[in-house]
Amino acid sequence: MAESRRGLGRGLSALLGEADDAAAPAGHGPSGEGVREIPIELIHRNPYQPRTLFAEEELAELEASVRRSGVLQPILVRPSPTTPGEFQIVAGERRWRAAQRAGLGAVPALVRQLDDNHAFEIAIVENVQRSDLNPLEEARAYSDLMARMRYSQEEAAKVVGKSRSHVANTLRLTTLPEGVQAHLLAGRLSAGHARAVATAPDPDTLADLIVARGLSVREAEALAKGGAARPKKASGPRKPAKDADTHALEADLEEALGLSVEVDDRGGAGELKIRYATLEQLDDLCRRLTRG
Repeated sequence: MAESRRGLGRGLSALLGEADDAAAPAGHGPSGEGVREIPIELIHRNPYQPRTLFAEEELAELEASVRRSGVLQPILVRPSPTTPGEFQIVAGERRWRAAQRAGLGAVPALVRQLDDNHAFEIAIVENVQRSDLNPLEEARAYSDLMARMRYSQEEAAKVVGKSRSHVANTLRLTTLPEGVQAHLLAGRLSAGHARAVATAPDPDTLADLIVARGLSVREAEALAKGGAARPKKASGPRKPAKDADTHALEADLEEALGLSVEVDDRGGAGELKIRYATLEQLDDLCRRLTRG
């Protein structure tokens, strides 16, 4: 389809069209497209929204910001396909929710004439390009995008601006048992934990053990391979325990690369270890490191 080809590899800017055209004042674009203030009760959520969880703390912070400064960035809507005179959110549901909580009567919205498939694709891309999307929600979004648009993994990866290996690795999360998916959706397991669990003979039991003991990704990987849940005491000098910042850095890198990462910092110098399981993963990593 022409719209999809135009969007491949270019992200939201391509899917939405040129910025100047998109920001045309209300009444100057086709069929009244443009930015306008729309009463909040005339706007409804998108049933195809990939994000199902909205963290209370983040919503509260956004609500406070809206109370101080209003909604600074217009949400993206389209005319409701079922109710004339009303609108459906394509992107920006959190801003809409925060505006409701703040008691606003109207919100700025960019109105676009979008068919179901185009609106669906934009909603997926807008969400998966955010760093705080839950890994399982991201996996389900890729699965829905491929099923509805009949995309291959390669085509889906280009649309959302991710590598094919990242999409493939993330999609594997949808094959995990329901109990493991529940831990992942609730944030008790990270994507790195889930990939380790996927290789275990009994994923449910291992996932419960990881959560109960608060195991790291590397400890989960060792346990999945039949090793000990905690490293054995070494006969030589013990390495100092990693601080929270180092653990957070490892987790961020693992999420970005889709690979197991270990940072061994010794007073500002040390080693960064990245483990890969296939030559495809190594090739993807090399492309990332040499890009640009």
